[in-house]
Amino acid sequence: MSLLSRNELLPLIHCEVPLVKNMIDSLKQVQPNSVELTLRSIEKFCSSGSIDFDNSERRTPSTENIEFDSDGWVYIGPGAYKITFNEIVNIPLDLAAIARPRSSLLRCGANIGTAVWDSGYKGRSESMLVVHNPYGFKLKRNARVIQLLFFELKSGLLEGYSGKYQHENL
Repeated sequence: MSLLSRNELLPLIHCEVPLVKNMIDSLKQVQPNSVELTLRSIEKFCSSGSIDFDNSERRTPSTENIEFDSDGWVYIGPGAYKITFNEIVNIPLDLAAIARPRSSLLRCGANIGTAVWDSGYKGRSESMLVVHNPYGFKLKRNARVIQLLFFELKSGLLEGYSGKYQHENL
């Protein structure tokens, strides 16, 4: 497995089926070793969720959208939130991706939890934002919040991701 660099990412972003589309500014968002994803929306959790082995009893919690103010800002207190990104990711069968929070986010006392972006996944992903700072955190709409790292697989797959979240938020 090898991490893709900016030189390898750019052609994949500007091809017929872009690796990442709906970027606000690809020149700014494509970094030396990643693509930064931006904040589309924030939601607060309103109920509990559940997960089991075979997903037959899996339930995601209900959520409620938190509105940005007229200047595009939102203040959130300590706690966990669901966020959705602006960008749509189309991962081919010979790649997979993982994400890390931007270091500026961590320095503000917040973190983002993500799952693996499997080969074959297509969608506008969601993640969990956790504010650890006891004084809360302020975010602006379209803020760059995570760095998505793409890895080339030693051997491509014949069949990719086909789970519940395929084509989410499209």
